[in-house]
Amino acid sequence: MLWVKTFHIVFIASWFAGLFYLPRIFVNLAMVAPGSVAERDRLLLMARKLLRFTTLLAVPAIGLGLWLWLGYGIGQGAGNGWLHAKLGVVVLIVLYHWICARMLRALAANTDQHSHRWFRWFNEVPVLLLVVAVALVVVKPF
Repeated sequence: MLWVKTFHIVFIASWFAGLFYLPRIFVNLAMVAPGSVAERDRLLLMARKLLRFTTLLAVPAIGLGLWLWLGYGIGQGAGNGWLHAKLGVVVLIVLYHWICARMLRALAANTDQHSHRWFRWFNEVPVLLLVVAVALVVVKPF
C-alpha cells in the first residue's frame, strides 16, 4: 500500500506541475503581438504537448487514488468525511483540467478573448485547489 501511496503522490505532484504551467502559457499566448505567427505557433505547440502529458499523468494519479480508496478502504467508515470533501475537490480539479483543454482549443482557433491579466488570475486556481486538497488529507477536519 505504501508504494501505491508513493506513486499516487508522485503522479499528483507531476499533474499539478502541468496544471500550474499550462495557464502560464495561456498568459503568454494572450500577450503575443498580432502578426507574430511563429511565436504563437510555438506557444500553441508547447501548450498542446503539455496538456497531452498532463492528461497522461492525471490518469494514473486518479486511478491509484481510486485503488487506495476502494481497494484498501482508505477513508471509508465513520469519521472520514474529509475524504468526501477531498473527492469533491478532485472533481473540481478534473473540471479545471477540462476547462484548460477547452481554453486551449479556443486559443488555437483564435476565439478566446480573455486578457493576460485574466489568465494570470485563472492560473491561481489550481494552487488554491491543491492547498485545500492537501489540508483535507493532512488535517482530516471532518
